Amino acid sequence: MKGTTFNQLTIFQTIVKEGSIRGAARKLEMAPPSVSQSLKQLESHLGLPLFSRSTRRIDLTDAGKLLYERISESINTLEFALESVQNLGEIPSGKVRLTLPRFAYQFFLRPIYSEFCRLYPAVQLEISVSDETINIISEGIDLGIRFGDRIEPGMVAKKITPQMKEALFASKEYIQKHGKPKTLDELKQHKLIQYRFIASNQLAPLILQQRGQEIIVDMPNRMIVNDTDLMVDAAEKGLGIGRIVTPMISEKLASGKLIPILEKHWQPYPGLYLYFLQNSQKAKRLRVFIDFLIDKGRLQQET
Repeated sequence: MKGTTFNQLTIFQTIVKEGSIRGAARKLEMAPPSVSQSLKQLESHLGLPLFSRSTRRIDLTDAGKLLYERISESINTLEFALESVQNLGEIPSGKVRLTLPRFAYQFFLRPIYSEFCRLYPAVQLEISVSDETINIISEGIDLGIRFGDRIEPGMVAKKITPQMKEALFASKEYIQKHGKPKTLDELKQHKLIQYRFIASNQLAPLILQQRGQEIIVDMPNRMIVNDTDLMVDAAEKGLGIGRIVTPMISEKLASGKLIPILEKHWQPYPGLYLYFLQNSQKAKRLRVFIDFLIDKGRLQQET
């Protein structure tokens, strides 16, 4: 795009992320008129408006949306390449942004993140806990953790935990009072502590295995929760049958505090994967965090 500079595209990308010219100016430590002038020059080169403006807000036009989608990955790759050269011989430093679901934070990241912070005090972690599937490129996030290795083009996925299953469980108190279901049909006579996803507001279907096939089992709900700690707590207090991935309750199952139910029917899930933009690991601040998480995951897989 003749006449368009990398700087103009970077400023445009920052305006989108920050939601305003003033916000971009603060982020880039520039004067608002300079940011506005850069945007005008870019729109002039393209011959199209990139934003529709009102007195209170600016929104991307169709041309702006397309440009943002097309340049985001390339700009991030160039920035990582420049950073990798600048960081030669330096200690890892700067901000690293990570997004992951709550249960992944609880059983995988919570025990280890403080160790990383002590090892690399010049790296500032920004951790976002969310059940929503995040597009890390458009959201300006460096790394994500999710189930499975299905990722967008241009991304890399690295396995960090073994395969796991979703367990069904109850307390001794519940089983003494209501009995222990022996078949899938008997589950309908019991009460489930149901889980609702925060991001989508949808109830999680109870998927179990029967003769090698996935089936959805409908159970009466005793409670509906959107928090994994509350799920386990309600089951421990005998309110119903809980359901959660096995790493979250492995110690409670081993100690007998919670009792497994219909274990042979538990639904398997792929392990957790760390995903990031291809070539981003060239930036030293990201490379040390990626290596740290993969090493910790490898220790889990060996135990």
